[in-house]
Amino acid sequence: MLDWVIPIAYGLVGLAFVLSFYRLLRGPDAPDRILALDTLYVNTIALFVLLGIDLGSAIYFESALLIAMMGFVGTIALSKYLLRGDIIE
Repeated sequence: MLDWVIPIAYGLVGLAFVLSFYRLLRGPDAPDRILALDTLYVNTIALFVLLGIDLGSAIYFESALLIAMMGFVGTIALSKYLLRGDIIE
């Protein structure tokens, strides 16, 4: 069953990646671009999880966890900068 589900999932995650990247480039204002960047993090995590399932390697799951942590911190920092104009108080 995974023989035909994994390629479909790759295609759908790739499409979501392209649409998020389009929103990142063409976003009307900064909050939309920050949300698009956050969505790109989530899409990258999904891609790494799919690679881990497809190749049967646990290193991709650990990479997805690291990207999730960096994406969370990056989104918080960008949002705080957008609201206050300064990251560190």
